[in-house]
Amino acid sequence: MDLNDVKLGAVVLMNGEPFQVIWSNRMRTAQRKPVMQAKLRNVITGKVLEYSFKFGEKVESADVTRENANFLYADDEGTHFMNNETFETIDFDKEITAEQEPFLTEGLKVIILRFNGKPVGVDLPIKVDLKVVEAPPGVTGNSGGNVTKPVKLETGLSVQAPMFIKEGDIIRVDTREGTYVERV
Repeated sequence: MDLNDVKLGAVVLMNGEPFQVIWSNRMRTAQRKPVMQAKLRNVITGKVLEYSFKFGEKVESADVTRENANFLYADDEGTHFMNNETFETIDFDKEITAEQEPFLTEGLKVIILRFNGKPVGVDLPIKVDLKVVEAPPGVTGNSGGNVTKPVKLETGLSVQAPMFIKEGDIIRVDTREGTYVERV
């Protein structure tokens, strides 16, 4: 790969580990060679780092494959998924999927990332629909501005939602930030 291939979503190999490009910006100043600034997320650990790729620098593409799967269940040992084509069960330790677990519901379609044939991570959809199980009542006269209240969802996740959301509603949540998007 060269500098032009470092784009959003690309997976590159750095120090023997796969990193996914989550932000990139090509910079060119007068009388200087172009530089590609990028934010990279380690596919295995989830850590984010910033790196500037210099002009002419060669980047190795990581051998990461993606496969469609469905979430089955979570227990004390970890989270369990099923490959949609081979019906193989894929298991992850709790540490790997801890951040994603509050968004997982039975049957949710996800993408499993494999590095050198070994499952290393889970890509969630950007937005998921979750049912509200606890919502305090809205207070009359409390509607000035953008007023929110904490609601508890079926997975145990709590988010700030508008006052009109009530128990039993289904809301759409952004999995990147864990925030309310809209009522479904």
